[in-house]
Amino acid sequence: MAKEEGKEMEQQGFAPKDYTDPPPASLIDSGEFRLWSFYRALIAEFIATLLFLYITIATVIGHSRTSTNCGSVGVLGIAWSFGGMIFVLVYCTAGISGGHINPAVTFGLFLARKVSLPRAILYMIAQCLGAICGTGLVKAFQKSFYDQNGGGANFVHPGYTKGVGLAA
Repeated sequence: MAKEEGKEMEQQGFAPKDYTDPPPASLIDSGEFRLWSFYRALIAEFIATLLFLYITIATVIGHSRTSTNCGSVGVLGIAWSFGGMIFVLVYCTAGISGGHINPAVTFGLFLARKVSLPRAILYMIAQCLGAICGTGLVKAFQKSFYDQNGGGANFVHPGYTKGVGLAA
């Protein structure tokens, strides 16, 4: 039956796919805990998230602390730091852990059954701890600038409501 469908698709100008989708990940796989590659992946996710938050927050704070646009990277430099860091970190960790670097990505892959439940939970814990440590490093090295700029967080300017800021 499948061969007949493949021939029909070829006649219509469509080629059958030359790959097979991997089977869905099991919900709970306790065998993962015995593998060094599992722990290596957790370490990779932790370090990647730490580096991502450290570099990007430091870039935002560095831009905020200068009074002129000529003395800082500017908004475009901030965008390049975010995009460049994600590109480099995903490229470096894709072969080790899948390059998730974000708990939302990990959760989405869990829902798609691409990662098991224990792996997803421990990845998200490692990513959150990496984010906390990366932010803590920025605060430790640049405490006064971190405090002056609210940690590099966005805020709503006076005259606008939070609803307008959220919609923007």
